[in-house]
Formats: sequence, C-alpha cells, structure tokens
Amino acid sequence: MDDERFHLILTAGGRPVMHGWWGKQPTAEHQYLSWIGSWGSIDGARIVLTERADDGERVLASWPEGS
Repeated sequence: MDDERFHLILTAGGRPVMHGWWGKQPTAEHQYLSWIGSWGSIDGARIVLTERADDGERVLASWPEGS
C-alpha cells in the first residue's frame, strides 16, 4: 500500500498552511471533512484532496466547491 497516495492540502490566501498524506481513501476523505469543519472559517481557506497515480494527480474534492 502507498502511504502517500491521497494528499490533502489547506491553503489560505494562496499560501500553504498545512498538508497531510494518507494511504487509504476513506481516511483521507474523513480528514477532508474534518478540515472543512476545523479550518473552513479561515479567511480565504481552500482545501483540496488529490489522489496520486502513475500518470500524475487528480483532484477528488475541493472546498469551497468550484475552487
């Protein structure tokens, strides 16, 4: 299992604030929702969950929607 398959990043004002890596999608999705609840009120916050694959990264979810 790849422990760094799912990547979560929080940015504010276009600058990275924190990030984390997980090997299991359900864990990463749980953290994504948790981060929205914990950090979503930061002015200019953006939270993005991506999956790393052989051909690059793809966005699984982003908050706020459409960001």
